[in-house]
Amino acid sequence: MELDRVLKALGEPTRLKIYQCLLERKHCVRSLSKKLGISESAISQHMKIMREAGLVYGQKYGYHTHYMPVQETVDSLSAMFIHMQEQSANLNRD
Repeated sequence: MELDRVLKALGEPTRLKIYQCLLERKHCVRSLSKKLGISESAISQHMKIMREAGLVYGQKYGYHTHYMPVQETVDSLSAMFIHMQEQSANLNRD
């Protein structure tokens, strides 16, 4: 996982909203488009960036691809933020 690429992908507000939706349940582009009020082509472009960053993957179901978060990336991000929190808590602030 390239942290800078992941954070850059999530740093865009629309992609963060999409990712939060995917953390609730899997979605196809059409479902995300309706839920967020964004065109399907815009959602597809955002999904491409998130796939390239290693944030999501898709599974084909008939004509539709359903997207889900990559669990290893979620775990890595969580561990990294926990480590940062621990470092900050142990910092000598005198």
